[in-house]
Amino acid sequence: MNRIIGERELDETPFSAEAARETFERMVLARRFDERAIALQRRGWMSSWPPYRGQEASQVGAALAMADDDWLFPTYRSNGMQVARGVPISDILLFRRGRPEFNSEHDIPTFPQAVPIATQIPHAAGAGMAMNYRGDEDAVLCYFGDGATSEGDFHEGLNFAGVFDAPVVFFCENNNWAISLPRHKQTASDSIAVKAEAYGFEGVQVDGNDPLAVRETVADALDSARKGKPVLVESLTYRQGAHTTSDDPSKYEDVEQDLPEWRTADPLDRYETWLREQGVIDDEFVEAAYDEADELLAEAVEEAEAVEDPDPHDVFDRVYADVPPRLRDQREWLDSFLDDHDVYELEH
Repeated sequence: MNRIIGERELDETPFSAEAARETFERMVLARRFDERAIALQRRGWMSSWPPYRGQEASQVGAALAMADDDWLFPTYRSNGMQVARGVPISDILLFRRGRPEFNSEHDIPTFPQAVPIATQIPHAAGAGMAMNYRGDEDAVLCYFGDGATSEGDFHEGLNFAGVFDAPVVFFCENNNWAISLPRHKQTASDSIAVKAEAYGFEGVQVDGNDPLAVRETVADALDSARKGKPVLVESLTYRQGAHTTSDDPSKYEDVEQDLPEWRTADPLDRYETWLREQGVIDDEFVEAAYDEADELLAEAVEEAEAVEDPDPHDVFDRVYADVPPRLRDQREWLDSFLDDHDVYELEH
């Protein structure tokens, strides 16, 4: 298993002090975003939210390992990864309010979040195969949780990638929980990484609470993928919060108590302590990182709130080229109803 914290000094890694500080700033932003999102959801500002507290090192490290033109295939929990990569925070907030996911029309190569479990894995393999056909030199990073490895899509996607040498890194963020089911109850294999052997390529493990180790491991995996050798990376971390804001982990969290301290410890505190020991950050830097994160989040919320509510009539747009008579009658009725009533008053 690859690890840097506790085993190497910063000058023994491929990372500069500037890169180490950037990683910390992105982790702070990811943490503050998660905290703010939960608060917004609790007051009814948006729909459910999938917390990722405890997984910031894994997500930020992986995001920063990607090249600008690499494609990310995310899921609903990879919001820290998307923010670290530069996806506008307001876009993610608007998505949670039922709006289009790409409101800002940003050009960061990111597929829409996959909410069904594991459906993005064969899509990522197909995108990698298309890159080969076109002669592209880019790679794909496909993010999923350990629960996704129990789905058929996982096996099909990895099998195609292995057969066709697709330039894909399958990034499994193993947070030990598939909702309420611990890992040992969903697979009898020694690890997630070992599953790659069945498909003819390498599987590796990394300390997912060590952001620089994740960044190093994923960067190496992406280099391998670009050479036609896909890789399965198992990032060992821990979900400190609920599966979603609709979940109550107190009902099951005591099922698993034998994980090592490094895996359940807070990754942000752990990384901050190590950086201070390396002499690359101090109190002033840490305070500035939190202040900047809070400012960015406040701006993102303002941007999201500034987007006008959609017109209910828009539900009919771009659905039918020629509206059938029955639906035309329904639309005329709805038009009349909306003209006579305030739909937003009715909702509240």
